[in-house]
Amino acid sequence: MQLKKLMTIAAFAVSAIMISSCSRQVTRVNADETIDISGNWNNSDSRMVAQEMTKTILGHAWLSNHLEQHAGKKPVVVVGMVQNKSHEHIDAETFVKDVEQTFIETGRVRLVQGGKKREELRAEKADQQVNAAVSTMKKFGLENGADYILQGSVNSIVDSHKRQKVVYYQVNLELTNIQTNEVVWIGDKKITKYVKN
Repeated sequence: MQLKKLMTIAAFAVSAIMISSCSRQVTRVNADETIDISGNWNNSDSRMVAQEMTKTILGHAWLSNHLEQHAGKKPVVVVGMVQNKSHEHIDAETFVKDVEQTFIETGRVRLVQGGKKREELRAEKADQQVNAAVSTMKKFGLENGADYILQGSVNSIVDSHKRQKVVYYQVNLELTNIQTNEVVWIGDKKITKYVKN
């Protein structure tokens, strides 16, 4: 009888431990709050780098030169490819969207779609040529041509030993005049993270 009672108590104890170890707690946080769990590139890094680099781009001489040469007309910018050359899987599209959002929020440049989104827009125009009423059909050949293209890469270096590592990220961006191929701005932003397990 004593053994049966001990086995029952042990079974309950094991069950309680398993249930408590399997429970998960989820807490909602502000999207602007910086939380770094893994030490990997995250949404805070993307947002911070995009905002700082866009501010730097817009504070550079190329913008005032363009405005002076074009009677105050805002430059049209397209954000091109930002390649992930880091050791991690980084969704570069999130970073591109953060850059585009910052450009739009400042109101200092005009932004046009690039890449797959531009292809989708052109496919929609092509479909309208056949399926839309003539009065609402959008015509080909009336897009705003970009004056400049922003391109770049995300790179990383990892230095690790035993349970410690330092992850070094560098985002490089270049703004190029599409007409002349002249690089009018080049910059980088570095982030270093120390991770101890």
